[in-house]
Amino acid sequence: MPNRLANETSPYLRQHADNPVDWWPWGEEALALARREQKPILLSIGYSACHWCHVMAHESFEDAATAALMNDLYVCIKVDREERPDLDRIYQLAHQALARRAGGWPLTVWLAPDDHLPFYAGTYFPREPRYGMPPFAHVLQQVRAWWDTRRDDVRAQNAALKEFLDDYERGTSAAQLSAAPLTRALQQIEAGFDRVHGGRAGAPKFPHGTEMALLLDLGSTEPVDFTLARIVDGGIHDQIGGGFARYSVDERWEIPHFEKMLYDNAQLLPLLAQRGAGDARLAAAARDTVAWLERELRAPNGAFYAALDADSDGVEGKFYVWQRDEVQALLDADEFAVAAPHWGFERAPNFEQHAWHAIVAQPLDAIAATLGIAPDEAQRRLERARQKLLLARAQRVRPGLDDKILTGWNALAAAGLAQAARALGEPRWATLAHAAITTLQREAWHNGRLCAKAGADAVRFPAYLDDHAYLLDALLEQLQCAWDGALLTWACVLADALLARFEDDTHGAFYFTAHDHETLIQRPKPWTDDATPCGNGVAARALLRLGHLIGETRYGAAAERALRAGFSTLEQMPQAACGALRALNDLFDPRTHLVLRAADGVESEAWRAALNLAPGARVDMYLIPPQAADLPGTLAAQTYAPGGVAYVCKGMQCLAPIATPAGLAEALG
Repeated sequence: MPNRLANETSPYLRQHADNPVDWWPWGEEALALARREQKPILLSIGYSACHWCHVMAHESFEDAATAALMNDLYVCIKVDREERPDLDRIYQLAHQALARRAGGWPLTVWLAPDDHLPFYAGTYFPREPRYGMPPFAHVLQQVRAWWDTRRDDVRAQNAALKEFLDDYERGTSAAQLSAAPLTRALQQIEAGFDRVHGGRAGAPKFPHGTEMALLLDLGSTEPVDFTLARIVDGGIHDQIGGGFARYSVDERWEIPHFEKMLYDNAQLLPLLAQRGAGDARLAAAARDTVAWLERELRAPNGAFYAALDADSDGVEGKFYVWQRDEVQALLDADEFAVAAPHWGFERAPNFEQHAWHAIVAQPLDAIAATLGIAPDEAQRRLERARQKLLLARAQRVRPGLDDKILTGWNALAAAGLAQAARALGEPRWATLAHAAITTLQREAWHNGRLCAKAGADAVRFPAYLDDHAYLLDALLEQLQCAWDGALLTWACVLADALLARFEDDTHGAFYFTAHDHETLIQRPKPWTDDATPCGNGVAARALLRLGHLIGETRYGAAAERALRAGFSTLEQMPQAACGALRALNDLFDPRTHLVLRAADGVESEAWRAALNLAPGARVDMYLIPPQAADLPGTLAAQTYAPGGVAYVCKGMQCLAPIATPAGLAEALG
């Protein structure tokens, strides 16, 4: 008989609806039960695409004996970390403090029933003893015995943990900012750079998109180009179907955990497009990423779903890996002669000693030379092979789809699509970005408040800092593709919401949750990046850009207050805070801000050509048509004249209006 999770809207929670565990969703009813019965809470946090979450579920949560033990000893609560990143963020930090090591998913935490402070924490626990870990049933019994017999020790530990959580990220506002953390970040990135495979040295290997974006801001293009090239050639890049997995388990980017997340692809896309303007291979990877997003993650309403599972048919990677004879049977001899050496099917199996996962094992030009054919012919054969394998793969049992439409992740995707559209001259991608934004406005914006999800249940999940910051950034990127006064108005509303509902009025910076959010054991004010960029960094950077656009000094002042509040973290852990360092860099070395009042068409194209004479410049360019009315702030004074006028500023310093494209090219040069 299904448990209470059967009625939840999260695909991850519904995956556990048939467990014999008496699961509760997080909420007052479950918390009240724990208080009333004085039973500790067993909190399990995961997400639908997580491989090890599935392993623990199959081993323990689907096992009747283990479930009976859980039900007897605890009130069991299951949380989707993507719906409740506030809970995940807090209890990951608590795990780090208790276990003295980084967390992950599944996160397994035992909480006191009254104050919800954790007194024991771990991640994956096996059903049988292995990996040097005790069996889960033993842990369940021992943790409950500790709670029952050593309550005073638990309370003392919890008091110390609460003090740690209260002090964490509190800091003091810096009297003066400096660019020193930028220099230190570059030194740390260089010291840890993998000069063979790119990215950070060692395994597992994550793309770290925010770090690469900072390097590009600072003009350090070589390590980014090197890393992107290795990623594109690796197995983290789906050579057959496009898009990128979350990370590789090895240092070569070769074998991933196969979950494919919207946020990773959203962050890699603009990097590939920006650097792909001068590199056809990176541009091709950007294009196949957009094709994958459209084919496999785009919802009928124009937004994007959250993720594809690592597993299919209960086996990780089964959807993606191949047998060599299977590939040979699907291709003709000419196609196989190119595809096999290019994708590594001629080598020994690289996936668990029994299957092949496609990588770029040999360059196509070298294969063409060996076969005595033209490179263009080799490319045509490879593309035919790709289409045949993609068609055959589509007949397999597909990985599970997490069909949540998350506001923050869609905002990242919209921003990435808008940037990529401009970098590679693909206006249709900007249309995709606009459609996603429109969906969020229609389905995640209710009664003047933003929600963390789009859809019928959206109002259950008030939006977090990241949702507001990412969406504000996406609106600014989209406005550079096509001017829309309504989107600018919404951007100002979101910026005002950040200041009114998230800012720490005493110390500066923005809390992860709004002032009227549910009270939890901690209220984070995050400064370090994780798989997505830090919300404080994105908020500060977007507020600076919006402030420059409309001449609103409140926004720039809030951004500077935030950076002062987080400066001690930027000094202590600069490489971990690249998102915030991008904002710090924009404060010290402001982006060039260009408002172009020109008619769309021939008039605007001449101005765009002038802009293209400054490749690599950090320029925000807004083309505002002559008929645009009711422009706010300083935009109202930046008027149109026949032939067009450009208004160029860098920070608070502005040039005189520029009347010719040649004058703009000279100014940017």
